Amino acid sequence: LHPTISPNLSISPSPHLSICPFHHLHISPFLSSNQESDDGKTYYVKIHTPWDVLATYADVLKIKVPFKANDIPGRSVCALANSIAFIDIPMNWLFTPFRLPNHIMNPEPDYFTSPFNKEKIDFFLIDDKETFFPPSVRNRIVYYILARCAYHKEDSDDKNKKGIKRLLNNGTYGAAFPLHDSRYWKASRDPNSESERFSLYKHWARFFSFFKEQPLNLIRKYYGEKIGIYFAWLGFYTEMLFFAAVVGLICFLYGLFTFDDNIWSKEICSEEIGGNIIMCPLCDKTCGYWKLNSTCNSSWCPFGLTLVSSSCPFAVTLFLEFWKRRQARLEYEWDLVDFEEEQQQLQLRPEYEIKCTSRRLNPVTQVLVLPSLTCIITLATVIFWISLIIACIIGVIAYRLAVYAAFASIMKDSPTNNIQMVGSLITPQLATSVTASCINFVIIMILNVMYERVAIWITDMEIPKTHLEYENKLTVKMFLFQFVNYYSSCFYVAFFKGKFVGRPGDYIYMFGWSKLRNEECDPGGCLIELTTQLVIVMAGKQVWGNIQEALVPWLLNWWGSRKARSHPESLYSRWEQDHDLQNFSHLGLFYEYLEMVIQFGFITLFVASFPLAPLLALLNNIIEVRVDAWKFTTQFRRPVAAKAHSIGAWQEILNGVAVFSVVTNAFIVAFTSDMIPRLVYMYAYSPGNDLSMKGYINNSLSVFNISGFSDDNRPDDGESPEWFNSSVITTCRYRDYRYPPGHEKQYTHTMQFWHILAAKLAFIIIMEHVVFMVKFFVAWMIPDVPAEVKARVKRERYLIQEYLHNYEVFILMKHSTCT
Repeated sequence: LHPTISPNLSISPSPHLSICPFHHLHISPFLSSNQESDDGKTYYVKIHTPWDVLATYADVLKIKVPFKANDIPGRSVCALANSIAFIDIPMNWLFTPFRLPNHIMNPEPDYFTSPFNKEKIDFFLIDDKETFFPPSVRNRIVYYILARCAYHKEDSDDKNKKGIKRLLNNGTYGAAFPLHDSRYWKASRDPNSESERFSLYKHWARFFSFFKEQPLNLIRKYYGEKIGIYFAWLGFYTEMLFFAAVVGLICFLYGLFTFDDNIWSKEICSEEIGGNIIMCPLCDKTCGYWKLNSTCNSSWCPFGLTLVSSSCPFAVTLFLEFWKRRQARLEYEWDLVDFEEEQQQLQLRPEYEIKCTSRRLNPVTQVLVLPSLTCIITLATVIFWISLIIACIIGVIAYRLAVYAAFASIMKDSPTNNIQMVGSLITPQLATSVTASCINFVIIMILNVMYERVAIWITDMEIPKTHLEYENKLTVKMFLFQFVNYYSSCFYVAFFKGKFVGRPGDYIYMFGWSKLRNEECDPGGCLIELTTQLVIVMAGKQVWGNIQEALVPWLLNWWGSRKARSHPESLYSRWEQDHDLQNFSHLGLFYEYLEMVIQFGFITLFVASFPLAPLLALLNNIIEVRVDAWKFTTQFRRPVAAKAHSIGAWQEILNGVAVFSVVTNAFIVAFTSDMIPRLVYMYAYSPGNDLSMKGYINNSLSVFNISGFSDDNRPDDGESPEWFNSSVITTCRYRDYRYPPGHEKQYTHTMQFWHILAAKLAFIIIMEHVVFMVKFFVAWMIPDVPAEVKARVKRERYLIQEYLHNYEVFILMKHSTCT
């Protein structure tokens, strides 16, 4: 570990300032003079640990080490655990281009392992003490010590002066990080160095290796299990997206190629039917009458809407269940089977040990807990910020209502038709939707920055006891914020827009008292607008995320090392090069997971409206894997290794999103799309016996007498298009099922409206129950832990007991003989 210290701090321990003297850490300067550093002001010191300290803390941290070579014949769990498994596949040679060399995929032999015990050194396979603990384990031990050692005077009672993190925060140290083992563009000159960073860059971090499997074991060896688990999950998630993308693409292309075969689309687009249907104004005063065929381009609906929406939960269930199996293999291969949460309780956060001074005794558990006032403040803060999001969404809705009237007035004579190719596609609805989505995306990005700081602040205020507890608390808060922030606008379009409109002559207005009339959907539903919202927010987030993750660190590193690059390589030392890289914070992986889980929500919650969402996510993730690999390998300092046996709280969040997606997709099919009204018409109201959709458009539109408009609703003079003649055209149509004027129940809902509503509710209930039953049956049928992994775990536990027993007997006999 290499902290960078300022000139006012002595390198060697002194009676006035001691750095962990009781741990016997070895500290040696890299540079004998500050003149040798690039800026002439920075000192570099090296901190390392002798064997005794490593052995002591390996015992404390229960680090598993090898004690016997794996003697179970058969296929390697290591190969099964990697991102692409090629075992027992017919014509296996076809997958050769996707494979990596075996020494990259499996850099270490396969051993049985057991928690290290300093008192039983002879029990373990120790060939060389210098290389027995890999670098990732050694830097984790050193950082564990530095995070807890005190630097106050020996006779001082100030216990707050503890830990390297506090020294970094107060500016005493500039940085503290493990060194990379080599430069990423070439191997180390030292023959004893394995140059794992170079191997990772060559076989993993380059974009043109996107079709290759990931060297997960080498990632784990170099960066630790926590980062290895992330890339294993990301790779597996990307693989599963391929199948969802294929299904979505087939549905999309089929719907596109059969667009002309849809009778309802033909009726809307035809001059004889859609061109002769005059629709009522969509806003007051400034909106004129319009023809139905002007919405021809928004009348298309992708094929297989029900198929996509109902199959998505099954695919998500398979993904989660197969990931559990993949994760179980990784747990075994990476010695994490007995990695219990209680083990983390031994590793208290230094901030907890220092700051948690105000605690009360729980009368039931007899455990010291935080005062309830902290929980109240946290809850109030979360509610306030979620309310702020909702307020912003309401502001965007008000913008949509106000701007639509302006666009409708400007575009009443279709001035955009002169624009080549896309002119006919530009309508007031589309212009409003696109601009509102862009504004909403900008608001989302701004609020994200604020939410991040607020979530960290309230989590710090709670003073979680362990690192695991801290991450879980922060994960829940940030996901809750992001869920409301990203999805609220989509929920508005999907479930609220066009549902509370009223009818001509009796419209419903926003807040009741405003002059902003609630929005209506196109005659074909709000599905196209929901798709537009999803594309802008989802694609914009992915582009912006890649800019933040790749371009920004590269520019910062390029600017920070601009002076040193002019020096010869012999003067620009490796520790200086690493110091010029960006720091990977302890929340770095948190943001990576958050980005992917938000994307997961987009493609599961709203896949019924946009079947191409999995394809967009797949293309993004292919780039994301290599961008993250390139970033870790070339742009960031080497992070301190950490252990993790799973993806943590994200597993439960993914399960929750999967369950919620069943409900959202059922409601999208029933209420956002026009599928249920079409089916009801075809089976119950279509003329004749041929189950035709002819006449559906005319049947789905109600009639209103123009003379019934009040002065507040009637279009102003000059707002209606030139073809409108009020002396000839006396009625207009609107999207609803109501009795016509002159009927004894005029403008009240017809029986067909209630039939359609009953069909929608029945569809939701049936779909949810069927999908949930199949979903939970599939989850029950697929075991979380593969049979071969269970067998290996049992074999290893048996060998540990047997070998420990024999070892104890041997030691006892040896002691008796000596006596």
